[in-house]
Amino acid sequence: MLEIIPLVLGPASTNCYLIADPNSGEAAVIDPAWDGRVITTEAQKRGWKIDQLWYTHAHFDHFAGAAELVEALQRPDLPVALHSADLELLKNHGLRKGLGFEFALGPLPSVDLAAIRVLSVGDYRFQVRHTPGHSPGHCMFYCAQENVLFSGDLIFQGGIGRTDLPGGDLDELVESIQKQVFTLPDETRILSGHGPETWVGVEKCGNPFVGT
Repeated sequence: MLEIIPLVLGPASTNCYLIADPNSGEAAVIDPAWDGRVITTEAQKRGWKIDQLWYTHAHFDHFAGAAELVEALQRPDLPVALHSADLELLKNHGLRKGLGFEFALGPLPSVDLAAIRVLSVGDYRFQVRHTPGHSPGHCMFYCAQENVLFSGDLIFQGGIGRTDLPGGDLDELVESIQKQVFTLPDETRILSGHGPETWVGVEKCGNPFVGT
């Protein structure tokens, strides 16, 4: 079974997910939000090796822990996956300007999610689903083997991602949810970028911001 360790980190209480194939010990971090050493400590306690970083999008609260993480691992070459439509957003430190948060940028992406359809952690496969609306390059990661979707800031329990930031688009976001989330099995767990987990079937029936 895929191991998932959720960590709520940083000033925006962002959900970072440390995921691993326990048989191989291979691990990845989805959205290293803050406190990179906290993330690496959790992996080391379990004997896991972090060898990938996956960013759902490039707002600062989803990658600000990356520099500290790679420093703790002594892996400045650690592969980073991000959709290229969010690359300029990343280089601009993910809209942190004026908010008073300071952090090093960390490694630039080496894996373009615009060109990748599947990511792997050990024996587990994750579909990369491009879901613009919250940001132009926003992506989700779906593991059919485990019925789990890492949805970033596209959809939350009873809510949706902001679209008032640069690059946001409400119509695109709603379309992304309808085509890329609501077409999944109802029993699919949704692990989002903020807040508690939910399920596809629950959101299809009850999310007040998105019609089916």
